Amino acid sequence: MLQSDYFNRPAFETIRPRNQRAPFVFNSPHSGRDYPTRFVNQTRLDHLSIRQSEDAFVDELFGRAPNFGAPLLRAHFPRAYLDVNREPYELDPTMFSDQLPDNYNTTSPRVAAGLGTIAKIVAEKKTIYRTKLSLADAQMRIEGIYKPYHSALQNLLSDTLSAFGIAVLIDCHSMPNLDKRGNASAPDIVLGDRFGSTCHPMIADLTDTLFTTAGLKVARNRPYAGGFTTKTYGKPGNNVHALQIEIGRHLYMNEVTLEKNENFIHVQQLIQQLISLLVRLDLRELIDLPHAAE
Repeated sequence: MLQSDYFNRPAFETIRPRNQRAPFVFNSPHSGRDYPTRFVNQTRLDHLSIRQSEDAFVDELFGRAPNFGAPLLRAHFPRAYLDVNREPYELDPTMFSDQLPDNYNTTSPRVAAGLGTIAKIVAEKKTIYRTKLSLADAQMRIEGIYKPYHSALQNLLSDTLSAFGIAVLIDCHSMPNLDKRGNASAPDIVLGDRFGSTCHPMIADLTDTLFTTAGLKVARNRPYAGGFTTKTYGKPGNNVHALQIEIGRHLYMNEVTLEKNENFIHVQQLIQQLISLLVRLDLRELIDLPHAAE
């Protein structure tokens, strides 16, 4: 059964360490699995199909970040309900009974693919909704969840920058198995830094090395270069870096049943090794920090 708003949890939460000891902020925006009752009633999909968009258990894989001295922001709302890794008003006009304002982005490649701020489809192009939505419904999700979420993320990065002189956002995601078509060279991990524009290469290189040393195949920026969050917050010239990490779901879960597999603990421990490695870096010594923009 789907979890619902019966549990009355907030839409997202920030888990802070007792004392932040490192200039890293971890973000898990797509691992939420609290499905509002009203949304469940709007969808034509069964409880397993609607969950296909989840980055299931990613918040658990990175869940010990606060124990290592770094905050973790995680969503409880599902990606199928609202995608905060998009522009705030990246919407498909065919999904709504009202005309959308002219300043909304209705023509992006993500909207065309059915994966806007409010998605039209889940995996395998399954349509989510029974009927068209109202504009008020979209605005409620964006004003009530999307904007507060990004405000919380910005505050974490600003506080980190003030405390350490540098801030690094690790945007945590999972991806479907890219080896389904017999591509033996398909990566297990994809690191996205918008082709070197959002993150100092040393951070990406160290992350790459840890996964490669563990026997995993790592790719850079293909097929995932980093989404809206990576692009928006990763500003190395302002001493704020952002790296997106995509973890192959086949490594730790059954992609059909959405259940953890026997390898979950191993992958979780590997992520803990990564977090431990990153937070122990003296970034001010390793990176020749530019002066932040006035």
